[in-house]
Amino acid sequence: MSLFEDTYRTIEKSAEGIFRDKGSKFIAYAYPFTHEEQLKEIIVELKALHPKARHHCWAYRMSPDRTVFRLNDDGEPSGTAGRPILNVLLSQDVTNIIVVVVRYFGGTLLGVPGLINAYKTATQEVLSVAEIVEKTVNDIYKIEFDYLAMNDVMRVVKEENIDISKQVFDNTCYMEVEVRKMQVNSVVSRFDKIENCKISYLRTI
Repeated sequence: MSLFEDTYRTIEKSAEGIFRDKGSKFIAYAYPFTHEEQLKEIIVELKALHPKARHHCWAYRMSPDRTVFRLNDDGEPSGTAGRPILNVLLSQDVTNIIVVVVRYFGGTLLGVPGLINAYKTATQEVLSVAEIVEKTVNDIYKIEFDYLAMNDVMRVVKEENIDISKQVFDNTCYMEVEVRKMQVNSVVSRFDKIENCKISYLRTI
């Protein structure tokens, strides 16, 4: 039995949900999210789509670690937007996800409890229509090897059922592979035994 969980719940593709309260409209957008760099393009895209919206509040989680998150109230009173969005992601146990809630102000102030409820409910709405899937925690490794070692390397890839995300075959060959967390020890030791083959860890997804 593994000491750690090597699966997590996330969404398959982007989704959209909406919540209305006293004329205010809260449109929630959920996206699969694995790189901090995605944040800027998502916000830019939504601001272009909703130029008249008052706020674009968000929260994201990355990795199964519950401490890896960021949130932003974007001008709403502190703790009334990003935190309720994040709390829904935590309570529904989904990660590698960002939810952005775009708010159109309806003219009536909702107060702190009303705002918390609106951002929470909008997030619940989008997750209720999103397709939630279970994925494995994978480590990305770089493998560099001589062309002559190709057969040995490919045998390990095939037998261990490893996904190749990048490859360059020349005199010196290069591959990036995804290895499921619980397979890492056996896979790395098999590659280590191949002559003229160097394996190095890049990141975890």
